[in-house]
Amino acid sequence: MLPERRPIVLCADDYGMSPGVSRGILDLARAGRISATGSMTNLPAFRGEAARLREWDGRIGLGLHLTLTAGAPLGPMPRLAPAGRLPPLGRLLRLSLAGGLDGEELRAEIERQLDAFAQALGRAPDFVDGHQHVHVLPGVRGALLAALAARNLAGRVWLRDPGDRLRAILARPAGPKALLVRNLAAGFRSAAARAGFPTNRGFSGFSDFRPGEGFAAGFERAFAALGPAPLVMCHPGHVDEGLRALDPVVESRPAELAYLASDRFAAFLEREGLRLVPRPQEESRIP
Repeated sequence: MLPERRPIVLCADDYGMSPGVSRGILDLARAGRISATGSMTNLPAFRGEAARLREWDGRIGLGLHLTLTAGAPLGPMPRLAPAGRLPPLGRLLRLSLAGGLDGEELRAEIERQLDAFAQALGRAPDFVDGHQHVHVLPGVRGALLAALAARNLAGRVWLRDPGDRLRAILARPAGPKALLVRNLAAGFRSAAARAGFPTNRGFSGFSDFRPGEGFAAGFERAFAALGPAPLVMCHPGHVDEGLRALDPVVESRPAELAYLASDRFAAFLEREGLRLVPRPQEESRIP
């Protein structure tokens, strides 16, 4: 009997960031090379791309990529976005660590982004994560858990835990970035569990944003030392003006898209005995 393949979520972040990013993600969904994607429902491009997601309902995981550092909020946020634009990550992080975030204001914006997802897809998201991992920040995580609990989504929605074991992080690229996020995410998994929301166990996909001949080998290292219910994030996409307006680092996206669509990646999944699944699940134990 052939050994059962190990389940792993491969999630493409940033659906709705721009038409080119969304098109690249759907190209990979059609090819069976990703198993989930998170949507940035506050961005104008999402409204034009949302209908294309409906054909993937039930086929890949469809989630909310909570966005608090790009574009405009979907409603008034006089403290965080007084001029109608969400702040860069650095400012949000400083406010978070200083206890300067308004929980009720954040919860209202989270509710609006959840509503935008439901209006587009006709249901709640399968999961919630955060653009630049903002969902785990102090001051944000409590507002998120409260908003989800108020909608009776405990046990129905899973949440991304962007932390991992130290040994696993050190086996992969972009270790310092992963360690920083791990520290910011400390306690998130246990808080989610207490509120009734499952999480992945094992997380990778941090990039050093250096596309080139070594990119494929570097990306494959994201699959090293996987946890018991692992998730790997990726950021594929076609470059367009919408992307350039929101993200100064664009060269890595077409490189990721090309690799994930390649025969090399298909062979890698086969060789490593991996199968892509839409939600985290532990490897079954065969006696």
